[in-house]
Amino acid sequence: MNTYIYIAVMAGVTYLIRMLPFTLFRKKIRSPFFRSFLAYIPYAVLSAMTIPAIFYSTGNIATAIVGTVVAAVLAYFGKPLIVVALAASLAAFISGFIF
Repeated sequence: MNTYIYIAVMAGVTYLIRMLPFTLFRKKIRSPFFRSFLAYIPYAVLSAMTIPAIFYSTGNIATAIVGTVVAAVLAYFGKPLIVVALAASLAAFISGFIF
């Protein structure tokens, strides 16, 4: 029975988070500062969720750093996402044998 309560609470919280902005902000937001603030929220949330997962996914911080550096360098040079992901995974895998 506790599981159903947990699921109901999670569903309610998720619904409130998505519903409240629609009910509170009926007019168009005209403030440039607030609009730019809202524009960067998805990037900040995505980073906050992904960065810890990157460094704890391999079980070895050195291999995670190697994969992150490879991904950052390839992304900086504008390589496609599939190339960046595969190269970072391969670099972390190979560095696991070295470290």
